[in-house]
Amino acid sequence: MEPQNNIKQIFARERNVKGLDRAQRMFNAFSITEKVVFLVFTGLFVFAVLSLTYKINSSYMVKVPMRGGELVEGIVGTPRFINPLLAVSDADRDLTALVYSGLLRITPDGKFIPDLAERYVISPDGLSYTFVIRENAFFHDGKHVTADDVIYTVTKAQESSLKSPRRINWEGVVVEKTNDREIIFKLKQPYAPFIVNLAMGIIPKHIWKNYEGDQFPFSTSNIDATGSGPFEIESVERTGDGIPNQITLIANAKYVLGEPYIQKIVLKFYQNEISLLDALSDGVIESAANIRPEMADKVPPRLNILRAPLTRVFGIFFNQNERELLAHREIREALALVIDKESIIKNVLHGYGTPTNSPLPPTLSEKYPNETTENINSSSTLDVNFDKATNLLKVAGWKKNSTTGIYELKNKSGSTTLALSLSTANISELVNSARIIEESWKKLGVKIDVRIFEPSDLNQSVIRPRKYDSLLFGIVTGRNPDLYPFWHSSQRNDPGLNIALYTNAKVDKFLETMRTTTDLIVADEALIGFKKEIANDTPAIFIWSPDFIYVLPKKVAGVSLGEITTPSDRFLNIYKWYIKTDEIWRIFAKNENDLAKNDR
Repeated sequence: MEPQNNIKQIFARERNVKGLDRAQRMFNAFSITEKVVFLVFTGLFVFAVLSLTYKINSSYMVKVPMRGGELVEGIVGTPRFINPLLAVSDADRDLTALVYSGLLRITPDGKFIPDLAERYVISPDGLSYTFVIRENAFFHDGKHVTADDVIYTVTKAQESSLKSPRRINWEGVVVEKTNDREIIFKLKQPYAPFIVNLAMGIIPKHIWKNYEGDQFPFSTSNIDATGSGPFEIESVERTGDGIPNQITLIANAKYVLGEPYIQKIVLKFYQNEISLLDALSDGVIESAANIRPEMADKVPPRLNILRAPLTRVFGIFFNQNERELLAHREIREALALVIDKESIIKNVLHGYGTPTNSPLPPTLSEKYPNETTENINSSSTLDVNFDKATNLLKVAGWKKNSTTGIYELKNKSGSTTLALSLSTANISELVNSARIIEESWKKLGVKIDVRIFEPSDLNQSVIRPRKYDSLLFGIVTGRNPDLYPFWHSSQRNDPGLNIALYTNAKVDKFLETMRTTTDLIVADEALIGFKKEIANDTPAIFIWSPDFIYVLPKKVAGVSLGEITTPSDRFLNIYKWYIKTDEIWRIFAKNENDLAKNDR
């Protein structure tokens, strides 16, 4: 017999499986009810097995970010200078943060990590900073980032004809090239906050080298920009007048910290916040930043509202030189005790702020609490206390006039009325806050005159010549705060920023130490000492620190805001944001940081 015929016979032959036949005979012997019960329990068993298998599989599966997706964001204003040396507006800084990268990158938690730099060393005396550039650092046009690009960027920032807003940060700094990948920055004296400057974006020398400083603002490269950051410009759409109204960015596959997960960001530009919010409501854009608190309730509920503390502190700064009675500590403390900070947060900021008694931003204030908790400016004292304020004034000899209800202090030369003015800018949040403060001080028994100025007039006619009794104003301390300009006695007069005209030898010493030491422990001790002295002296009443408001679609995850100094800080970890996810077995995830966060 042929082999092929044998095979046919084998497959044609009826195959009997004894176990299966026996099971079939048993099933056939069941009654109808027994068959139904058997099938139901068999189905439940199969379902349980499949469910258990699914759960076991799911327990070992994890979500990880994957590349893909698009984000459409609206910005108020129009970019003119997508250039780290010229950026002045929020729109400029937003795009610069996306397109350029520096030697270092600031993380949302305030740390500094190497970006274009592979590594860096700070000398023990704090006078030199040595950086080595990564071999795989490229500009968007494929050219290597070299030491020459870094030197060119810094020297241009220092050039007077360019008029760069960054110039003051680089005055007196010498930058030298060791080789194509190594540069050294040399300082005349130690300056701890200098490290912040090293996050400034680096511009490509091969594109800008033919422009003189005064020609920089007119270059088309300010819009069709080339950097080395996480995103590169794909296209620019313009109005009939040539003004950019939309810029599309795509992920930089060669970004040194890793190609961003989100592959495309479309930025649309609007003239005002009303137009921006209309676009949000209509679904034309998906995200928007720096929304004012009173406008936050207009955000569509389909979107997430993220908030982060701004590195700004608003308060009332006393000018004891202009109004002698403010030199009395009991008056300053009494005025502080009756301000309803919670009411300002609720009614003016609509909850988007943090009441404070500290000259430091919220996160730093929490890190360095006051040791003198009984003082009016201690972190534990936020409640309104008219009784204590009244007692302070009475102990000092102040008595209310029975007719006017205003406190007076009588002495041999006559009497002094407790009266002062409060100056502020014609900005809704400040004006509304001033009115709440005015009512509180009137209730205490103070004659108060609230003076409202346009912002430019306030600066030129009031702040610079120091013509105010008290000033409701805000100071921007920054993420790595240099408090010297705001509180050192040498900064009392214009152009210094010591608007409380504060003088304290101990504080001066603390501020000088914080500026120059490279020892973190010494710097922390100086900061604690500084805060304690300010709390004891009450040169100002610190009232609130506002929140930064950012609207994002729920599809975007991986966002970490940290503290915000300027709105562009929201993009500090933009390369880690993601929209798409995939599921893999946990053992294939490189580390826990690769896992998708449950923060949609």
